[in-house]
Amino acid sequence: MTDSYNPDFDPSGIEGGVDTNALPWIPLPHVAGLSVKPLRASAETGVFTVVMRLAAGSAWPATVHLGAMDMLVLSGSFGCTGGELEGNFGPGTFGYIPANARVNGMHADVDTELLVTSHGAIAFLCAEGRNIASVLTSMDIRSAARAQGLSLVPDSLAGCMQPRTAPAAHSPLAMSAADAASLVTGPVMDAAGVHPHFVDTRALPWLVNPDTPDVGLKILRVSEETGFVSVIVRHNGVAPPHYHLGAADFMVLAGRIGYRAGPPEGYGPGVWFYEPAGARHDATQRLTDEDLIYTANLFGPIQFDSGRGTPIGFVFSWMTYKAMADAAGSRLLRSSFADDRSLLAPREPLCTP
Repeated sequence: MTDSYNPDFDPSGIEGGVDTNALPWIPLPHVAGLSVKPLRASAETGVFTVVMRLAAGSAWPATVHLGAMDMLVLSGSFGCTGGELEGNFGPGTFGYIPANARVNGMHADVDTELLVTSHGAIAFLCAEGRNIASVLTSMDIRSAARAQGLSLVPDSLAGCMQPRTAPAAHSPLAMSAADAASLVTGPVMDAAGVHPHFVDTRALPWLVNPDTPDVGLKILRVSEETGFVSVIVRHNGVAPPHYHLGAADFMVLAGRIGYRAGPPEGYGPGVWFYEPAGARHDATQRLTDEDLIYTANLFGPIQFDSGRGTPIGFVFSWMTYKAMADAAGSRLLRSSFADDRSLLAPREPLCTP
């Protein structure tokens, strides 16, 4: 039964990860000091994923997030001004901004790099904080990539059959010069450990499911509405054969991962992957003695078996992750504001007909 999902799927290699260290930084006009490495931008849903850099001294105006956004601070630090999200957040901090949230402002005192997935457009407000000055959408990310001759990671199984354009630049992430595993392991360094929408990932315990004893999880957020799950994974064994019934993405922070369609030496820190819904992996494993650690956003269940055509062994869904976190007493990030007081829209029209 299980080999009937996509029996003819044999990707050319584009499904493999993109090395973010090899991508150029592309300045965006929306905010001075803002640049991105574009990874994925969906024309269907409006979701986009980028590595975002805020230059030292840069400051964002107030923004309204028309879709939810999650982020992991890879290097540097930034602050949010006022409201539900007020605080200062350093390396290893994971945050979740709910849809329709207003952020009163952001600032970076040092160069800061973030792995960002936005599930909708970001509206930048004018100085008075009401009218919209500009909007950042997935189409802006697609356009920026196209102007640089870059291929974005495919959104579907069919897209994985298309050729990939190799980037011409080489702009390593700041975390590549350091021990990136320390972002999520070791002593807690960030006061965000008690923030309802941000967490220092070092403050969370590694949780282990008996069915996968070689895999440890730091469970960050579980949505009971959408089934989306965000985790940090320590993967020191061989994952059994599985299908991604929903899409997933992840970035390697430490170690090297062996992966279908990838090179024999595998992929190392800074490589970001997107698994289209329906993707199958007969084995995924670490290739060195070093802990293999990566981030993961899971947008649906993962179904495991013993090989093509064998019965379903078990399924990991949001309920599995929620039960693990609850059993361990591990705090999960909130998925919405307790009370929205942001006044997202002006009281009167922005223009007259």
